[in-house]
This record gives sequence, structure tokens and C-alpha cells, in this order.
Amino acid sequence: MAETEVKGQITGGGGQAEAPAKPFGPVAAGFLSAGIAAVVLGILTTLTEANATIKSKLEFSSRVGSLSGKTIITVIVYFGVWAILGVAWRGKEVDPKKVFTWTAVLVGIALVLTFPLFFQLFAPEA
Repeated sequence: MAETEVKGQITGGGGQAEAPAKPFGPVAAGFLSAGIAAVVLGILTTLTEANATIKSKLEFSSRVGSLSGKTIITVIVYFGVWAILGVAWRGKEVDPKKVFTWTAVLVGIALVLTFPLFFQLFAPEA
């Protein structure tokens, strides 16, 4: 009998065989890159609150303020790390549990760093 491919499964001859599983490496790269980029955003947020020079250097657009620099740098870091990890982990099987755990830890750190009660601790006294 003839075999046909249907939604990733090969059928025919009365049985079904699943298509080969895709490696988790490229997906893991995207998740971990997001966590790292979130921490970078948190660090930049805290630094701009603590230092007027850094705040002015990150002001790429006067209409937006330092947020423009923080977000542009964060996006560059995300895509840079994603590209590096994506190439390094291409075709590799990475442990999803470790990736999700590290991503959650990094996002948790980033949330603390971007929380006003935290970053205002570093603001110069007025």
C-alpha cells in the first residue's frame, strides 16, 4: 500500500509511525535568551535610576527618554544571545526542565530589578 504524510505522521499499511521528534535546542535558545534579556533590562533600569550620566547616554530619543536606549539594547541582547545559543544548540537535545527553571529564575530577578521599590533605592538623594 502507498504511504502518505498527514500532519507529521506517516500512515499506510494499517499502522502509524510518528515523524521524528525535533530537537529542543533552538526552542531552548529562545527561552533562555528571553530570560537573559529581561535581566539586562532590569540592570539597565536600575543603572539609569542610579546614575544620571548613564540615563542621558541611554536617551536615544528625547521624546521617549532613557526607555528608548534600554529597550533597544535589550532587544539587541535578546537577538544576539538567541543567535549564539541557537547555533550552539542546533540539532541538540537540551533538558527542557533546566531551561525553563533558569528562564523563570532570570525573569524573577528581572522583575525585582525593574520593581520601583528596588531601583529607587539607588536613586541619588534630591
